[in-house]
Amino acid sequence: MEHYNMNLTLKVWRQANKNAKGEFKEYKVENISSETSFLEMFDILNERLIAQGADPIAFDHDCREGICGMCSMVVNGKPHGPWERNTVCQLHMRAYNNGDTIVVEPWRANAFPVIKDLVVDRTPLDRIVQAGGYISVNTGNAQDANSIPVPKKDADESFAAAACIACGACVAACKNSSALLFTSAKITQLALLPQGDPERKQRVVNMVAQMDKEGFGACTSTGACEAACPKGIRFDNISRLNKEYLRAVLTSE
Repeated sequence: MEHYNMNLTLKVWRQANKNAKGEFKEYKVENISSETSFLEMFDILNERLIAQGADPIAFDHDCREGICGMCSMVVNGKPHGPWERNTVCQLHMRAYNNGDTIVVEPWRANAFPVIKDLVVDRTPLDRIVQAGGYISVNTGNAQDANSIPVPKKDADESFAAAACIACGACVAACKNSSALLFTSAKITQLALLPQGDPERKQRVVNMVAQMDKEGFGACTSTGACEAACPKGIRFDNISRLNKEYLRAVLTSE
């Protein structure tokens, strides 16, 4: 693959804290290799800012391998940038052309207040999981678990839902800032397996209640969440959550 260098203009959201008034600030980056990752480009820019005595741009990152879900950026209006099923840490500058202007901002949701610059507080997702996204019953050792027959379709769908990395792109993409795709993935992951069956009714009620408490919006079925998801979590998980919730409410004692 041919490498080339490019000069770019970045318009980056800068905000000192959740109470401060934020604004876009413009930066020029020069001689950036097309094979540089998006976050490496920010590293280069931050090194320059530090050398100038300026405050570096704060952004979340950890694994930089598309696993942890921390790299939450909206790039030119798209969560995680233009590549499908891709996290922003895996986005490379060859996605852009020399002279392009790139606008970078944080997740936009009332439930995700800005901590600083491009870093938002995504702990509401953690609290949804804490409300019920676990199995408390003793499932036995590995041999016992493997002796329980699980239909392949259910196992495959559970595994696919478990691929969710809780990055919050679905929330950022939704016009109502709904967290239903995330919550439904966690519900599906456990509801389809025998180990999750004993608590499935209380689980879905508790998790939906916590989701509403955190201030996430309602789903209007536009499908923007699935389109933005880096792991391809399917929209039909939301249908399963709705069925699970109705069954739990209508059959509760």
